[in-house]
This record gives sequence, structure tokens and C-alpha cells, in this order.
Amino acid sequence: MNEENLSILSLILNASVLVQMVMGILLIASVVSWVMIVQRSLFLGAAQRGFREFEDTFWSGIDLNNLYHDLTAQAKEDGGGDGIENVFRAGFREFNRLAQTDKADPDAVMEGTDRAMRVALSREDEKLSTNLPFLASVASVSPYIGLFGTVWGIMNSFRGLAMVQQATLATVAPGISEALIATAMGLFAAIPAVIAYNRYAAQVEVINGNYETFADEFSSILHRQVHSR
Repeated sequence: MNEENLSILSLILNASVLVQMVMGILLIASVVSWVMIVQRSLFLGAAQRGFREFEDTFWSGIDLNNLYHDLTAQAKEDGGGDGIENVFRAGFREFNRLAQTDKADPDAVMEGTDRAMRVALSREDEKLSTNLPFLASVASVSPYIGLFGTVWGIMNSFRGLAMVQQATLATVAPGISEALIATAMGLFAAIPAVIAYNRYAAQVEVINGNYETFADEFSSILHRQVHSR
């Protein structure tokens, strides 16, 4: 049994077409998931830093009107804002619009403000959770795809035994080895995806919790302001 014939590259090249297709699918899934893992890491890290910077600015005693105008101008330059800044701008814009109407009811003003912030929170949650369903799919499906390739390869190996008079380890080893590579590739795609999904899902939950806490605190500030008029 030639060792070169059992090298990983030769086993992949000599595998059946179906097993090669399975390996190709798993390779593509792995590459795409790694791209998304890096992208999510950068995006969520930026979201956490942006939240801390915004909180420092917000609680520094800055005038809320000036903060709103600065963030709005910055969002226009960047082509749209992200994170907690959007929640603040949505709430403050709706608050000003409703509060400036004649005989504005304070409860109606706060109801509209809270509704605007809830919509903004929902949109930010969608941004934070982008690509996480794909990572979850890769994590859950890849092992089964790899197992399918393995089962098919082993079936072909046993079918090949019918063509020989005497079955030896050298006869079945290449077929079984190439089949097991599919399982290994499935695990190679699934393990990073499941680790990344769990980590990022927890990060998204923490960030969303921070956003909701700020929205509640901001709503309390506006509530006192509208009822003091």
C-alpha cells in the first residue's frame, strides 16, 4: 500500500464525484463562515466601543439638542448612523415633533417616543444579528453533510469488494480513508461556526441589553422633561 496514495490530496482527487462535491460544498461553507466570523467580530467590537463612547458623551452633561444635531450631521456624512446613536436620534426626533404640537398630551408624547425607540432598537438588533443564522446553519448541518459523503464513500468501497476475490486492508483502506475525509471536513466547518455563533449570540444579547437599558433611562429623562412643562 503506497503511502503517497493515502495522502490527503491524493485521496481527495481520487474520491468519487459525489464525495468531491460534498467536500467542495463544505469547503465553500467553511470559507464563507470564516469571512462572516471575521466580519461579525469587527462589527460587534465596533458596536461595543461605539456604545461606550456614546454613553461617555451623553452622560457628560452635553446639551441634548446639540448632541442630536451633531449626530444627525455625522450620520448624513457617513450615509447613515449605527448603534445606540440611531436609537437616541429616533427617540429625540419623535419627542421634539410631538412635544412641539399645540396642547401636546405628555402621555401621548412619551408613548410615541417609546414606540420610535422600540422600532430603532428592533432595526439595530437586526444589524447585530446579521449572518448569525448562517453560522448556526453551518454549525448544525455541516457534520451531516460530511457524514453523508462518508456513508456514500464507504458504500462505494464495499461495492468495490465484490469485484475482487480476496478482500484485504490495502483494498478497502483508500476508499474508507477518502470517505472519512468528508466527515473531517464537516467537523472542520462546523466547529468554528458553532463556537463563533455562541460567542456572537452572547455578545448581541449583551449589546441589546445595553441599548434597552439606555432607552429606558433616556425615556425617564424625557418623561421628567415633558411633565415639567
